[in-house]
Amino acid sequence: MNLNVDYMISIIPLMTSAATYTIKITVLGVFFSFLIGIAGNIVYYYKIPFLSGFFKGYTEISRNTPIIAQLFFLFFGLPQVGITLSGFVCGVIALSFLGGSYMVEALRSGIESVSKIQKESGFALALSKTQILVYIILPQALRTSLQGLFANVIFLLRESSLIGAIAVPELMHVARSEISMFFRTEEVLLMLTFYYIILIAPISIFFTFLEKRLRYAR
Repeated sequence: MNLNVDYMISIIPLMTSAATYTIKITVLGVFFSFLIGIAGNIVYYYKIPFLSGFFKGYTEISRNTPIIAQLFFLFFGLPQVGITLSGFVCGVIALSFLGGSYMVEALRSGIESVSKIQKESGFALALSKTQILVYIILPQALRTSLQGLFANVIFLLRESSLIGAIAVPELMHVARSEISMFFRTEEVLLMLTFYYIILIAPISIFFTFLEKRLRYAR
């Protein structure tokens, strides 16, 4: 393999800019999907009839439709009814919509792992249902769900590579553009792999460290 190192160095600013764009979309997607996960489990906890059914339906739709279909609906479908969103906004909404369903299920498993006796003890101490949720259930559920939540973060970062399908200048889109223009496939793919490692490896290491710390703190 005869790599053009000068070319690889020349595209560092472009790839760095694309990586920054990828990080912005992913961070916002993770943030909003986590909020959706919390909201969904609050609805389940209080057993709100209509909203419980809504979240069950949302979870099924979100997890059983590809993110590319969601992106095309937002970017190409909504303008047909007079709603036009930027590629960035569509990317954030699609990641949030997809990630929210996984966050709901990850947190739900954590909440269900909290023993019934702890909830009953909370009622015995005259705590309200909300206080039991905030002070007893959620802290333990978050700790128990860490592995699933962390896996979802990395999953959403990888899924962000599909957002380039609507011409959003994230890493994968920029890489494809460079290959189509200059035919430097090996160099671009090597740089792409390098940047994804840079993005994912620190997150994975941090999450592993945090999980171990919390596990030993129990």
